[in-house]
Amino acid sequence: MERITKEQVRHVAHLARLSVTEEEAATFTEQLDAIIEFAEQLNELETENVEPTTHVLDIHNVLRKDEQRPSLDREEALKNAPDQEGGQVKVPSVLE
Repeated sequence: MERITKEQVRHVAHLARLSVTEEEAATFTEQLDAIIEFAEQLNELETENVEPTTHVLDIHNVLRKDEQRPSLDREEALKNAPDQEGGQVKVPSVLE
């Protein structure tokens, strides 16, 4: 059973601005079909009484307490900047 077609592979490649040869499209079609087939095996699992989880282990983020602390003064923060102007790091323009 074909789950993905060459036309779909070529369409996605076009959307991604990729050029694919006919041979590559055939290869990707086979590979993606195998991936989809493997993923569909999950549908065969009995999950009726399984509680949803976000992680297999009971973990949580350990964050430090949010405390106000003094920061660097502007001169200290800018002392290693290669170029600065008006109290800010000066960078080359990226717009024309």
